[in-house]
Amino acid sequence: MEEHQVVPDVIDAAPTASVLVKFGDLEINNGTVLTPTQTKAPPTHLAWPCEDDALYTLCLTDPDAPSRKAPKFREWHHWLVVNIPGCEVNDGETLSQYVGSGPPKGTGLHRYVYLVYKQNGKLTCDEPRLTNTSGANRGCFSIRKFAGKYNLELIAGNFYRAEYDSYCEELYKQLKG
Repeated sequence: MEEHQVVPDVIDAAPTASVLVKFGDLEINNGTVLTPTQTKAPPTHLAWPCEDDALYTLCLTDPDAPSRKAPKFREWHHWLVVNIPGCEVNDGETLSQYVGSGPPKGTGLHRYVYLVYKQNGKLTCDEPRLTNTSGANRGCFSIRKFAGKYNLELIAGNFYRAEYDSYCEELYKQLKG
């Protein structure tokens, strides 16, 4: 995470554990390059070291919006789920529905960072609930501030990189609702 500057762009220090993220047979590993087409649907498998009876927060964020050279919308979050029992993401409370990678044409590789935080208990969040058909309220997000607000403990992370492909045009239409 240091090599690709996820630390310090997104988090202050790399977590000791990794989030296992698979898109079918494709597994990401700290900088794997995938295409937006390969990541248009949520991962088929997610796992991290978890404790019985603990709740977790999962975030997928892009610190390179609209480009790594000019990240004026840093961060643009693609997915945010809280109150996840163990690794059962589908049983958590979705604050922002999953939106796949969609880097603008000509902006190069973007970093898509998965982070998992342990919660101190069940969260009651006041953030707006976002569907996967709207890009509103996703830009200028800070997982660092969100984690601070809810006193979350970073336990695991991973990331992949992606750049524009033709699927992005479909995604842009989807986000216009």
